[in-house]
This record gives sequence, structure tokens and C-alpha cells, in this order.
Amino acid sequence: MQRPADASGSDRGEPLPPGHRVGGWEVTGPIGAGGWATVHAGRRAADAPPDPAGGVAGDPPGEVALKVLPTGGLAPRQARAIAESARREVELARRAGHPRLIRLLDSFVLSEPGHPYLDGAIVLVMERAERSLRDRLATPVTAAEGARLITGIIEGLAHLHRSGWVHGDLKPDNVLLMRDGSVKLADFGLATELTGTHGTHGYAPPMGTLDYLPPERRRAPLGEHGIQVRPSADVWALGIVIHEVFAGGAPPFPGATAMARAAAAQEYAEGRAALRTDHAVPPFWRELATDCLAPTHESRAAHTAETLLHRITAARAAEDPEAPTAEGPPSAAQASPHPPVRPLHRRARAALLAGAAVCGAAVALWPHGARDAAPAAARAEASGSLRVFNAEQGCRNRTDRNPRCSLGLAIDPLKAYTPDNVVATRVWDGEVLAVDCLLPRGMPIVDESDAVSVEWFRVRLPGDAARPTAWLPAVRTKDRPAVPECPRPTPVN
Repeated sequence: MQRPADASGSDRGEPLPPGHRVGGWEVTGPIGAGGWATVHAGRRAADAPPDPAGGVAGDPPGEVALKVLPTGGLAPRQARAIAESARREVELARRAGHPRLIRLLDSFVLSEPGHPYLDGAIVLVMERAERSLRDRLATPVTAAEGARLITGIIEGLAHLHRSGWVHGDLKPDNVLLMRDGSVKLADFGLATELTGTHGTHGYAPPMGTLDYLPPERRRAPLGEHGIQVRPSADVWALGIVIHEVFAGGAPPFPGATAMARAAAAQEYAEGRAALRTDHAVPPFWRELATDCLAPTHESRAAHTAETLLHRITAARAAEDPEAPTAEGPPSAAQASPHPPVRPLHRRARAALLAGAAVCGAAVALWPHGARDAAPAAARAEASGSLRVFNAEQGCRNRTDRNPRCSLGLAIDPLKAYTPDNVVATRVWDGEVLAVDCLLPRGMPIVDESDAVSVEWFRVRLPGDAARPTAWLPAVRTKDRPAVPECPRPTPVN
């Protein structure tokens, strides 16, 4: 979930102040923040030298968004994951540019020795949008505008799939609206390239946003390369988005939480519940949404973004009163009008090496049958204490407290385990912590060995009067102390 940037800063995600120089760009103010990134408005610095690559020379000087992905203070796997997420965004922009995809102008790594949080942060410079589709849905959308918005989304999705990519995190937050009203897809940190036989599938880490993931992902096996991802996953997410556009942001599956709505979608997929769409969705679009929400990959595969676009075009041609009034898909001459994306600086290329994906507001999912990192049979150190465990091979049994091997403790176990939800105190493999209680179901967490758990221990922080307790995910210990169950904590704002 996106949240406004806090202009006062925080321990983990202090926004950059207006006027701060980032490469050849100048920060003008905050835009927002997600799980792993902060986004700032920016403009080309007045004294910046001309761009030798020519990739941004003709762009408006004050209309860019600076997406900052910090890596400082993270465990090695987390840092590699963020770097891999950024690498995918750069690669997709380089190879699949299109008027329906947000344009990437530049990418580099910050050198800020005086600011440990920013030193080594990856920066992506993108064209500036006016707002997101999520923001637009705060007020009712007319049938004509909804048709135009959805048509633009499908045009972008059809191009992505033709180019051999799956978006992987399609939702209103990642659909941007430009000042001229045009629609562009954004945030490709979870995008997956189709590399299987005949380009039918690719592989990605078990990440995504629960409300927009198809039912089959819940039971998808986690293999050596990740979970198999296919274009039909984007089609399912499109069905949710279509419903939300016309139903005032309401999803088609009931439930007070994302977990409850995912369970309702599973009930529907297994034939135990009917799909009930809001009557506010016009019949033409309700039919499209229903086809997008076919319960299995096999039943959904026939409804590709391309075929959906053909149906929209046919409806327009037939002058159906509920057919879209938007402009048609761009011509071949328009397909890639932008100059090539500027290549990563040398330090950025070095940083963007392999890892598993982490991005935005995506949350980890646990694959069906995955092992819990803290099984009931595990030996307890002693009642009321546990020993920290780091699954990273090179970080076990060390005595030097190397910063790269440090592990974070969460502020709120019900929120994404991201830099802005981690206390300043760090812990290391083998450290013994006092523990108060166990929360049996919090945010799912995957460790470096792909062990998964939804359990969290509330531990004490010695010497920290301001924050005496924090939360350790069960994947960070092999012990099972005999402690009571924690009361459900009040979410931290």
C-alpha cells in the first residue's frame, strides 16, 4: 500500500529535503513511499552538464519523479533483492518502451558517505505523472472515463505481453495518469520475462499484492528459480482493476482484510462460492471482468490482453452505448517513440546483480506446503529466551558483528517487513534475546534459505528506553521458547 511520505523523516526512510542534489537532478518535494522506496518530485539541476547519452536532453526540466531504493543497513539478500528489482525496471524500459508504459530517463547509484542510509541507494529517474489510478478512484468515475482508463491499461498490458514480459503487480497504485489524461503502467520491480518453452512462462520470487494475485499462486510450487508466472496472472489482476474502476474502488471479493479477500477468491476458484460483481459495473465491462476472473489459468488463458483489446475495438466499431470512447491502440510508428534508456553507471551495474525480487508494497506469500522455519519440534533454548539465527551461510557463528550480517527487528509484525518498519537496533546470528510472547499469525516472511513463517516473537531490547520491545520473525530463530500467545497488536501508524 502506498502512503504519503513523512516530511519529518524517520529512522529508516528519511525523505530527501527540497534542493537536495541527486546526480544531475534536484529534489523539489516528496511524492510518496512504498515498502522499499521513496519517491520524490525532481527537476534537472540548472548547472547540470548536458546529457552525453542524449536520453533526457529534450525532457521538461522540472517534471521528473526520483525513485530512491536504499540498500544501506540491509541484510545482503535484501540488498541484492532490491538491486535485482531495479535491474528489471531498467531492462524492461530498455527493451519494451511504449507510450502506455512510464518512461525511465536515467538510473544511477548514489554516493553519499555522510548519509549511511542513502550511500549506495539506487535511483531511477522517471517521467512525472499527475496521480495514480488509486487516487482517481477516490471519486466516482463515469462510464466513458472508466472505458478510456481501462482501454489504456489493456493497451499497455498487451504490449508488455507481446514483448515477452508479465507485469506481476498490476493494481491501481501502479497505473499512472499523466497531465494530458493518458494512462501509463508503472512499477516494474516484479516484472518477469517469459523465458519458458515458446515464451509461455517465466519465474519470479513468491511476491505480489494479495488482492491482485490469481488463486493458483496460492498453491504454486516454489522451485529453484522461483514460482512460475504466466500472462494470465496479469489478466486476473486486470479483472480486479476493471471492477474497482466502476465500483468506486471496491474489489469483487468480500472481506475486511486482504487475507480475507484472498480466501474468498480461493473459495470462488474452488467452486464453493459464486462470483458476485457490483451492479455499478456496466454489462460490457462486467462480461470482460468475469472472463478475466476465470477461476483457473487454463480457463483464463483464452482471454489474453490482445483478445480483450479486439473485443473493445469491436464494441466501439458497433457503436455499443457502453463501449469505450478512448483512443485506439498506438500505431506501429508510435510503439517506441522515446530515445533509449540511459545505461546504468558502472557502480549501478555492479550493484544490480542477481537476487530475489522485492518491490513497492508487495508482500511475501508462502507456497503451499512450505516448511515453517520454527517447527513445533524445535528445541527451546530456555523458557523466555531465544537465539537469533541467520540463514545466510557466511553470516553464521561470526564474532565481528559485520554490519552486512546484521538483521532487523520489526516495529509492527502486521505490516510489510521493509526498511521503514525496522527499529534502529540490529541483531546478529547467535545473539540471545529475552522474549515475551508469540504472535501466531502476522506478516509472512521468507528467509535466505526460502524457509517461510507467519509467526513473530516479541523480544526485549536491552538499553533502549525509547523502544523497549520489537518483533523478530520466527524464520530468524531455530528455538521454540515456551511463552504465551501475544495479544493481537494495535497497528502502528
